[in-house]
Amino acid sequence: MDAHSDAVGRGQVSPAQIRGWRGTAACRVVGITYRQLDYWARTGLVEPSVRRASGSGSNRLYSFRDIIVLKVIKRLLDAGVSLQNIRMAVEALRRRGVKDLAEITLMSDGSRVYECRSAGEVIELLRGGHGVFGIAVRSTVTEVMGRLATLPGSEAPVRAPEQLHGRRQAEGAGEVPSRR
Repeated sequence: MDAHSDAVGRGQVSPAQIRGWRGTAACRVVGITYRQLDYWARTGLVEPSVRRASGSGSNRLYSFRDIIVLKVIKRLLDAGVSLQNIRMAVEALRRRGVKDLAEITLMSDGSRVYECRSAGEVIELLRGGHGVFGIAVRSTVTEVMGRLATLPGSEAPVRAPEQLHGRRQAEGAGEVPSRR
């Protein structure tokens, strides 16, 4: 069973509720260039889970979770973590929903990225001399929500057409906050 049918089957989201933000909105919220976003999508670092590009002029649509992951990547890059290590961290992040993401803190010593789920794990990592900096993903979620809420009306989320329900579309489905 794919992620979309699994999410719909659990009553989390109906196909008509899946929304996404265009790449330009994702770039504004995350603080990256469209060229960076395009590169990350083409290399598979973070592909849009609502709708991929399907030719010239088509818009990729990014879910709320996608934008959180993009923001975490940006923070890791700003902290000097290598793209290779970021790719490993992204694999772990992809398997999580927004609620799970909000409960973790990513710690890094500049070369490796560690996932901590409690203050005790953070302290243990620091005692071992591994943690140099941390990213509380909960604050990233809050920041992304706030930035998305302030986007101009043209950057509002877009509903995905019914025919676009593919395997990757539903990653993060049901976790997009409502926007009124």
